[in-house]
Amino acid sequence: MLNILNNRRTIRKYTEDDISEELLNELLHASCRASTTGNMQVYSIVETRDPEMKKKLAPCHFNQAMVEDAPVVLTFCADFNRFNKWCRHRKAEPGYDNFLSFMTAAIDAIIVAQTLCVAAESKGLGICYLGTTTYMAQQIIDILELPAGVVPVTTITLGWPAEKPEQIDRLPLEAVLHKEKYCDYSEHEIDRFYSDKEARKDSEQFIEENNKETLAQVFTEVRYKKEDNVTFSKLLLDVLKKQGFMNN
Repeated sequence: MLNILNNRRTIRKYTEDDISEELLNELLHASCRASTTGNMQVYSIVETRDPEMKKKLAPCHFNQAMVEDAPVVLTFCADFNRFNKWCRHRKAEPGYDNFLSFMTAAIDAIIVAQTLCVAAESKGLGICYLGTTTYMAQQIIDILELPAGVVPVTTITLGWPAEKPEQIDRLPLEAVLHKEKYCDYSEHEIDRFYSDKEARKDSEQFIEENNKETLAQVFTEVRYKKEDNVTFSKLLLDVLKKQGFMNN
């Protein structure tokens, strides 16, 4: 298992081979054994196989080809709708219309999503996370007809790999591991921890293509700009309010 994790790659191109319902259900069943807050399982998973449905979802993920090419698209949702209904059906009034409850459900959804990814890769399947899910949450809600109390938090494309891309870089363990207490970073440590990332050929290419001086500028001025972050933050907060998670 450690070998699988240490050698994993994000897969964006898939063969035309399907994933059997039996295999997918096996993976999902195992994934739902993942840890969950209070054993509540406040998440739902929407499985999308129909080409027309994938076509509708594609613009929500900036029309990345893998959304339509992958045999299966899984949307993982924070879901208190089901739990709230159970509570009321059992003469208990739920108090989960708040931001903390959204965070609880979102964490549950992410845990089961990552568990699914590890299980899938152990069977030779390839996966790719789509970070666009929270950007376009309202559109996904409309397409998947998600009721109040349900918010999409991440999406995974799943299929048999048709590529073996170069493994992407990671910071050294010492850059992210703090022992006993958090130790802030010196400029020297920042230089050392990010030196390999900055020296990569693809990083140098990003800098040149975007006419920037540093890789950090590519992130802050091109890929994840402040104005975009503010815009999508406001949209997500509006979604949380509409879906019933912002009772103050």
